[in-house]
Amino acid sequence: MTTAITTVNPATGRPIATYAGWDAGRIDAAVDRAHTAATAWARVPVAERARLAARLAVTLREHSGRLASLAVEEMGKPRRQAEGEVEKSALTAEYYARQGPGILADEQVEVGGADAWVAYEPAGLVLAVMPWNFPVWQVMRFAIPSLVAGNGVLLKHAANVTGSALALQDIFTAAGFPEHLVTALVVAEPDVPDATARLIGDDRIAAVTLTGSNRAGAAVGAAAGRAAKKSVLELGGSDAFVVLDDADIEAAAAAAVTARFANTGQSCVCAKRFILSAPIAEAFTSAFTAGVEALRMGDPRQEDTQVGPLAREDLRTAIHRQVTESVVAGAKLLTGGEPLPGDGYFYRPTVLAHTAPGMPAFDEETFGPLAALTVARDDDDAVRLANATPYGLGLSVWTGDRARGLALARRITSGAAFINAIVASDPRLPFGGTKHSGHGRELAAAGIREFTNTRTYWIA
Repeated sequence: MTTAITTVNPATGRPIATYAGWDAGRIDAAVDRAHTAATAWARVPVAERARLAARLAVTLREHSGRLASLAVEEMGKPRRQAEGEVEKSALTAEYYARQGPGILADEQVEVGGADAWVAYEPAGLVLAVMPWNFPVWQVMRFAIPSLVAGNGVLLKHAANVTGSALALQDIFTAAGFPEHLVTALVVAEPDVPDATARLIGDDRIAAVTLTGSNRAGAAVGAAAGRAAKKSVLELGGSDAFVVLDDADIEAAAAAAVTARFANTGQSCVCAKRFILSAPIAEAFTSAFTAGVEALRMGDPRQEDTQVGPLAREDLRTAIHRQVTESVVAGAKLLTGGEPLPGDGYFYRPTVLAHTAPGMPAFDEETFGPLAALTVARDDDDAVRLANATPYGLGLSVWTGDRARGLALARRITSGAAFINAIVASDPRLPFGGTKHSGHGRELAAAGIREFTNTRTYWIA
């Protein structure tokens, strides 16, 4: 395994840096050092682990400019959104610094005739296969609770954000975490499947987590199953954004623009399918389309840019295929629908009306600036359309009647349901999906306990 990695600036299409991919021997040596560090870290008291999480928050803010610049340069994230990603990571570190020790504390159980309790003990070294779309946050939302829980982190980040991966490794050591406790592996794309399978089968690896595509998730989940190891999979999404006939249309439309086009639409938890109650469909469509056309698209380095380029050229090709095939199948193009001329991988923010099951824009995960609008006859039809997907990550329902919105949400399968709000992750609440969106949870108490040994003690 000696293939080189060249990162590319998606706003210009020009190379940024080249890294030599690690061979099997170098990976093995890194795993050995990480395993040794993780074994020692498991013996560190949780209060000390939490103290370093608090220090990590400070360090993240000190290096926010550098980390944000890397995200802008490597995957085209608009500058303000990149800075927000770092700040959210710092807030998460503060949350686990405060709450981690309590969540991990022994739980006494009354059994009669014995002293019994449940302990949450470190699992060991955890392999994290992470995506490029949130190069800081995706790593931090897993790594912070895992480290506070007493585990080590072996990071296999996406190749196109290799600079970010190495910078994050440095951030942890700068915050005072032991060297090699968080180790970034540099693995070229052609070598990833074999290297990942070998790592999962390695006895020094205790568990694996992946955020990424369904194809990658299936491979990692299968390998973890063969090795009888715990896995957490956060996969694709095709979230429904349901607008009922009693909703505040202007508020819903404004929120919908943000929900779909944040991070240039490159998020598993972005709203993707907009299911509109028939009486308000025309008014919502008009307000939403106007909002989309007002988005500022351009150089992601500029503070006022709202939509940047897609992270890779193949992603732009994929979104254009979904648009054109959906139009051929009967969807109506309201705005956008074409690549932006010139350098970089820009694609105009796009709205398709009259979408339906059987069209790529409705059936597939659309990882880019494409919104699919569908009209529902009534609440029952809205439920049917929202559930007409193999995914089950998030759901947003907009209504003037909270009870009605909640009742409808309970009939739609998802890992999270938000009423009159945009779906988002929060360190205080569990995050994860159902169906083809994966299994397991990140964040909150569930997230920090995912990679622990829930151990029973009984003393007669």
